[in-house]
Amino acid sequence: MNLRNVAIIAHVDHGKTTLVDQLFRQSGTFRDNQRVEERAMDSNDLEKERGITILAKCTSVEWHGTHINIVDTPGHADFGAEVERILSMVDGVILLVDAAEGPMPQTKFVTGKALSLGLRPIVVVNKIDRPDARPAEVLDEVFELFLNLDANDEQLDFPTLYASGRAGYAGTRDDVREGDLTPLFQAIVDHVPAPKLDPEGEFKMLATLLDRDNFLGRILTGRIESGTLNINDPIRAMDVNGNVVEDGRVTKLFAFQGLERVPVETAKAGDIVAIAGLVKATVSNTIGTPAITEPLHAREIDPPTLSMTFAVNDSPFAGKDGDKVQSRVIRDRLLREAEGNVAIRVTETAGGEAYEVAGRGELQLGVLIETLRREGFELGISRPRVLFRDGPNGREEPYETVVVDVDDEFSGTVIDKMAMRKAEMTDMRPSGGGKTRLTFSAPSRGLIGYHGEFLSDTRGTGIMNRLFEKYGPHKGPISGRQNGVLISMEQGPAVPYALNALEDRGILFVSPGEMLYEGMVIGENAKPQDLEVNPLKSKQLTNFRASGKDEGIRLTPPKRMSLEQAIAYIQDDELVEVTPKAIRIRKRFLDPHERKRESRKAEAA
Repeated sequence: MNLRNVAIIAHVDHGKTTLVDQLFRQSGTFRDNQRVEERAMDSNDLEKERGITILAKCTSVEWHGTHINIVDTPGHADFGAEVERILSMVDGVILLVDAAEGPMPQTKFVTGKALSLGLRPIVVVNKIDRPDARPAEVLDEVFELFLNLDANDEQLDFPTLYASGRAGYAGTRDDVREGDLTPLFQAIVDHVPAPKLDPEGEFKMLATLLDRDNFLGRILTGRIESGTLNINDPIRAMDVNGNVVEDGRVTKLFAFQGLERVPVETAKAGDIVAIAGLVKATVSNTIGTPAITEPLHAREIDPPTLSMTFAVNDSPFAGKDGDKVQSRVIRDRLLREAEGNVAIRVTETAGGEAYEVAGRGELQLGVLIETLRREGFELGISRPRVLFRDGPNGREEPYETVVVDVDDEFSGTVIDKMAMRKAEMTDMRPSGGGKTRLTFSAPSRGLIGYHGEFLSDTRGTGIMNRLFEKYGPHKGPISGRQNGVLISMEQGPAVPYALNALEDRGILFVSPGEMLYEGMVIGENAKPQDLEVNPLKSKQLTNFRASGKDEGIRLTPPKRMSLEQAIAYIQDDELVEVTPKAIRIRKRFLDPHERKRESRKAEAA
């Protein structure tokens, strides 16, 4: 069969997009004069900024009569279940590594998944023309990475190519400096096996990706495992337990050509296709003929472990930055997200003014909030909460397997911090190069907000991967934030004189001239209690205190938090106000008397 299905794995900035653009050009997918944005893979703004792939994507090229489907893979553990499903669609992987930087954290997680599924890698050392390239050492590092990930002998015997995606050439020697990408095309054809599937059997396909189209409704993407599918064929969707989800008909059938989904009349075993026509079927469902009785083996969708409340923004500054502030608009957008993103679950709370959004982790929910913010939404976001459940022995909470790679000197600090978060160490081993690999079983609750602290503790060198492990016994109280906050008791612009006086009280989050309101959190108190302060207080002018002295005030730059840091920082009685232009921390109840009343109620309860 002249078909190859391959996944591409690369860390940010290692040249994946540029290389794929060149594959398109040299295979004739694009005309020479066609202007193509770098959008084949990380097409979403957030993906470009954060340097992570969030959405898996399919694309394809034709080379000398062979159709090559290329699938991109998310690299972060919050999208771990999706990675395993995506890799089930392919028969080989291309690992793209920068010739100077070597293998990096984002590649490690997905490479481990690919090796554990028995896929054989092709290693491409990219940017070989960099002046600081060190191809021999990088190749050794890749080999060491494969050994650490328990690769088998066949996987360790990987073909290696040296390439420059920007210049559009590849070769088998590290001194290659000209040519084209023929060696890479040839390696894919020679080393990635053709799909070993049954074209004569009954039609069966595992839905791996779910997309939503305003005109066509749900679009399910997957690889046909057996049989042939034609447009208008009757089909049935079945869940992992063999229960029928729905019966329907193929209204549209798409294959992938370059960056486009193109309509086709028929597709056969081995093809990666997208199907429209079903209204309930989702990821991990088996799509097949109405006669199917057994589902294909699939990973169940990992259950959501974390939830946040998305509320209408009711601060005094509501509606100043965004144009989407009504609960109805927020509700419609969240339900649309849940339809296309199987890892997210949305439920309405009792007043109808807020929505409980559950997902796989802080990163995934942070990405959703950032997306809404850019679309013009204003929201009040609560502290993340883990989702408990009742088990045979009482209350249970989600646990995660946490794999940490750190320099030896930082391992003691990480072990201490994880122990404070009720994590148990299950493994400790040297991972070469002066590094240690630590494995923990930790309650998800203890990991909320830890990642930033972890990076500080390891001076930015530590790598942490998290995967849902199980529901286990409740671990009891875990200590949270130790400090109280400074709360503004006035509304208006912050005054330098007042902020200067408050610097002794703690760390400020705001700068002079910034608009504040009553109940807004403007800093962290050095003591455990919350403190109400007046950041608008001006200097009293007398003969002894001349007004010109304000110029001598030198304030420490305020601490600015990212969205994820703010969400991890807040307590249960606080919210993060998110607008297209600002991220503010505030008390849930802005009025001080109402706050006191609610805190007395909470203590009594």
